[in-house]
Amino acid sequence: MRDVLYLEQIEQAEVLLKPHRVEVLRQLAEPRTCTEVAARLDQTPQRVYYHVKQLVAAGLVELVNERKVRGITEGIYQAAARSYWLSPRLVGRIGLRRARDELSLGYLLDLMEEVQADVAALDRTAPELPSVGVSGEIRVPAELRPQFLHDLQTALQDLFTRYGGSEGDAFKLAVACYPKGKDHE
Repeated sequence: MRDVLYLEQIEQAEVLLKPHRVEVLRQLAEPRTCTEVAARLDQTPQRVYYHVKQLVAAGLVELVNERKVRGITEGIYQAAARSYWLSPRLVGRIGLRRARDELSLGYLLDLMEEVQADVAALDRTAPELPSVGVSGEIRVPAELRPQFLHDLQTALQDLFTRYGGSEGDAFKLAVACYPKGKDHE
């Protein structure tokens, strides 16, 4: 089972975004038969099997084993991933893309979309994925915002200059700075 499955096809999203199928998918975090899932969801095995077939066809669930039960072959299924990411490209951009202003919310959203696609494309079978994630909160008085942004750009430019040679492994660095909204519970 993969950690993340990045969905870029509208057909996959359509299969996934049905409440009953999400429940079936949750039950398949561990390998189970349709009969076992049906018992957990208080559904008929036939109904669960219908949804499992749709999830398998979309690549969201995999047949991991089979067993014989009273002369009938019963499939054992498991979710293909622990998490599913929907590509923002599934919805598409509405209206014209504005000029890429580094201080705009649109630019930040484009950057996050790019980071999401890059992370999803990483080879998770690699023995080592050197990466780091840093998150924090900084409080800056309004009168110091221009200086803060200047200092941040200067610090990043220093890193780009110091490590921007043509040798070694390539890393992508993306920094997002935005006003913090209300806390989400």
